[in-house]
Amino acid sequence: MTVAYVGLGSNLGDRERQLRAAAAAIGARRLSTIRETAPWGVEDQPPFLNAVAELDTELAPRALLERLLEVERSLGRERSRETRWGPRAIDLDLLLYGDRTIDEPGLAVPHPWLHERLFVLEPLAQLDPELAIPGRGTVREVLAGLQSRS
Repeated sequence: MTVAYVGLGSNLGDRERQLRAAAAAIGARRLSTIRETAPWGVEDQPPFLNAVAELDTELAPRALLERLLEVERSLGRERSRETRWGPRAIDLDLLLYGDRTIDEPGLAVPHPWLHERLFVLEPLAQLDPELAIPGRGTVREVLAGLQSRS
């Protein structure tokens, strides 16, 4: 069993319902507080609701990613019709998978922008501030560094 962390986001439709449905579908054992955040990447769009889910998984990293994409599709996401970082009903990002570092086509863990996103680091810190982000330090340290630059 491996502990994984997944970022959840939504800025279309019933955002909170989407996040809660996604968390249930992926078998989250804990969900951070849901918070409203400004868009990242493409700023001209509605605000997001974001959270981080903690889950235990027996799935390998690639299989877990495929499961997350399947849950997105089941909740109405059509990636082929979207603008990158644009509006979406649901977004599930594999942030961390145990203490593993993975760099494969289509799969990077830790998530490549994890260390740059307050909307992910803050809820992750709520779940486990001492969690190590491979190659970066603890969530608390990375968050403090990012906050000091803001």
